Amino acid sequence: MRSISEARLHRAAEPGRLRVKRIRHTSTHVATLAICACVLLPILSLAYVALSGTAEDWPHLIANVLPGSSVTTLYLLALVATATSIVGVTGAWLVVTFDFPFRKSFAWALVLPLAVPPYLAAYAFGEFFHYTGPVQSLVRAIFGFDTIRDYWFPDIRSTPGTAFVLSCVLYPYVYLTTRIIFLMQGRNIADVARTLGATPSRVFWRVLLPVARPAIVAGVALVLMETINDIGAAEYLGVRTLTFSVYATWLNRGSLEGGAQIALLMLLLVFLLLAAELWARRRQRFHTGRATHMRARPPRVKLTGPRAAIAVLATGLPVLTGFGIPLFVFGQYASRRTDQFLSPELGDAFLHSVMTAMVTAVLTVGLALFLINAVRLCKSRSIAATVRLASVGYALPGGILGLGLLFALARFDNAIDGFARAHWGFSTGLLLTGSAAAVIIACSIRFLALAEGAIRSGMEKLPPNLDEAARSLGQTPGRSAAKILLPLLKPAIFTAAVLVFVDTIKELSATILLRPFGFNTLATYVYENASRGVPEDGAVAAILIILTALVPVILLSGALARDREGTPL
Repeated sequence: MRSISEARLHRAAEPGRLRVKRIRHTSTHVATLAICACVLLPILSLAYVALSGTAEDWPHLIANVLPGSSVTTLYLLALVATATSIVGVTGAWLVVTFDFPFRKSFAWALVLPLAVPPYLAAYAFGEFFHYTGPVQSLVRAIFGFDTIRDYWFPDIRSTPGTAFVLSCVLYPYVYLTTRIIFLMQGRNIADVARTLGATPSRVFWRVLLPVARPAIVAGVALVLMETINDIGAAEYLGVRTLTFSVYATWLNRGSLEGGAQIALLMLLLVFLLLAAELWARRRQRFHTGRATHMRARPPRVKLTGPRAAIAVLATGLPVLTGFGIPLFVFGQYASRRTDQFLSPELGDAFLHSVMTAMVTAVLTVGLALFLINAVRLCKSRSIAATVRLASVGYALPGGILGLGLLFALARFDNAIDGFARAHWGFSTGLLLTGSAAAVIIACSIRFLALAEGAIRSGMEKLPPNLDEAARSLGQTPGRSAAKILLPLLKPAIFTAAVLVFVDTIKELSATILLRPFGFNTLATYVYENASRGVPEDGAVAAILIILTALVPVILLSGALARDREGTPL
């Protein structure tokens, strides 16, 4: 079939030219609702199990579990929120406002800790700050101490220690959101304030910080959701959070209902964080100047002497702690265990991780493309709302999602087995429960919003009526999507697939609950070794996870190598 010329296509896509009859897409509506129902299924299943249980566990939970774990969780969240806000905002302000040695390098290197999952950071920090680790060994060598009783050293296995570990790898969320605001409008209004005689510190407190407050709140909300999702770091460092209590109540007390009830309390906390983020996004506004002004950027304030040294320390130290320490610890251990690269167990874990991540990426990107195309085809507010609701999975902690999905899949398998026994006389057994498919389903639900957001950002850069223009020239909806939209969206699709692939590689909480017996991924391989007290035996797997996670971080860092106005860093 003769291809449509680009000139005709763009002329047809101009506003006012296009007159395409609106088509009712009933099957698309039904499929979109089905996808949304699958995403919400774990939440509904969790609520059903929690409400169907008796209240016999509540005296024990109220007396022994909830008070301590709730206070610990809130204390941890407060510490992490404070630390990530300080580090992220300070780093963004320094690299945008001032000029100092290595500023260009630190501007993108501050993102590198995102490549380190929190549970890997906990294992690395636990070894680095251990009594036999390099830090305490250096302290004893300098001051001549002989035993731990001769001096005091902060305990990394504590709530403040856990907050320190999580803050070191999660602050980039705040740094990224704040830096974008400073680049898009902060530099211009800060220059106006300085021309009126304001000092840089006064400009920061009176001008930049109020402007960036919505972005800071949004970044901190993402940090806190990741903190709630964590199970590996908290368990390894001995901190009993609500997430840990869900596992303990279920596995130690054998109470599924009690674990589900605690999970619902956590879900309420997550929805409060989501409400805070939405509130921040509503108040966030961007005002860009004309292109001529965007090119004529005001110069950064040059720092010299002690001020430059402080700026280098403030931007370099987070990179060294959040990325350097894990890389140093696991790299050192891995160099002594090169034989593990040929280990059958590690090979199986790597193969399982890659296959699970690949299938999840393909499935998730396919669903995201369908949902985005459904919004474009139907142009219905109800469909748009349904698609947004289908993105709620990313806000669910992996443990809660895994627990709810486990209940749903178990009931599904039991229903199929009961039907087969009654009508065909044989047992089907467990089809999805405790299988790799369950892990893939959980990761697809959780990362659907990630893929949808990446592809939607690429879709928004295209002419709004491009696909309708193609159909007005004789193309069917399916053919216009395949021939016009998909080729133009290849970069966005690739980005979405890479992001989902890497996040699936790092996923731990849901995988622990749903994986089949003897099925290890790289994340669970490291977790099992750390649980046995030998995290060094999982060093090679940890290095593989970090190197894999570096792929999207490098892509993001490359984008940060240029200012948003087109001038070099």
